[in-house]
Amino acid sequence: MKKEKHRGFHAQTGIYLGKFLRMFVFQSDWKVLPIGAVIAGIVTFVVGGNIFVTQEGTLMGSFALVCVCIWNGFFNSIQVVCRERSILKREHRAGLRAGSYLAAHMIYQFLLCLGQTGVTLLICSLAEVKFPQAGIITPWGIADLGITLFLVTYTADLMALMVSSLVRDTTTAMTVMPFLLIFQLVFSGGFFDLQGFAKSIRVLTISHWGLNSICSIGRYNDLPMVTLWNTIFKFRDIEYLGEKPLLEIIRQMEKTGTRDQFLQWAGQYNQNPEYAAVPGAILQNWGALLVLGVIFTVVALIAIHFVDRDKR
Repeated sequence: MKKEKHRGFHAQTGIYLGKFLRMFVFQSDWKVLPIGAVIAGIVTFVVGGNIFVTQEGTLMGSFALVCVCIWNGFFNSIQVVCRERSILKREHRAGLRAGSYLAAHMIYQFLLCLGQTGVTLLICSLAEVKFPQAGIITPWGIADLGITLFLVTYTADLMALMVSSLVRDTTTAMTVMPFLLIFQLVFSGGFFDLQGFAKSIRVLTISHWGLNSICSIGRYNDLPMVTLWNTIFKFRDIEYLGEKPLLEIIRQMEKTGTRDQFLQWAGQYNQNPEYAAVPGAILQNWGALLVLGVIFTVVALIAIHFVDRDKR
């Protein structure tokens, strides 16, 4: 019997990439772009005015942007493999290369995440977000920010692609996704004071490296802190020994015009070494995201390679 010859790696990759692009057009997969725009619009409407202006606004805005990117990445690919699992099994037995199938998905998701990053930056620009003028790795702050947003989105996309390769059906995938999202948010290290073993878990999260990177690009440590001033202002009418000392301090600062100096001084005591605006810190964050992406890809490749042996 003549041995059947199958198409090579590159040919199969091109065939499946073409299939995914047709699905983008004809099966409404393009909807992820406007959905991402709506989510980004809501977030920037709430926190856009203070991001990259104050320390508190930068931390909150960076966390919100990371959440947008992770949500976009998860939503992109959490169902793409498991929804056609039976087809994948049949075609894999007929000669489909697992690497070609995964490579086509990765190229397609790369383009999708690139588009979502552009949409997010556009929405931020329309919301008049004050992007850092100068970059740390590139000459432009918006370029550094764009690279970070893309890496966070794409790494989250690869994580969801891995989950979709491991689970049996779309119901399980959608059940797992909220837990993954909560894990990313809780262990980002931005808002919860993690101690002991919980603190070491941060290195496994996409959100931690993305948050650190955005805060570094936004020069968090050089920005003023407003929390102390707001607290003093809130208690300005409190009397102590028949006087209002905080009110007198506020009046003196307003009279001498030293309020901004006070905010800058307060920021110096709220700096975070992880948010240092130096190339080494940014490259470390980007490198960690790339390493996580490689791990997710390898696990997905193994799962797809053995998909026809899965008897579930």
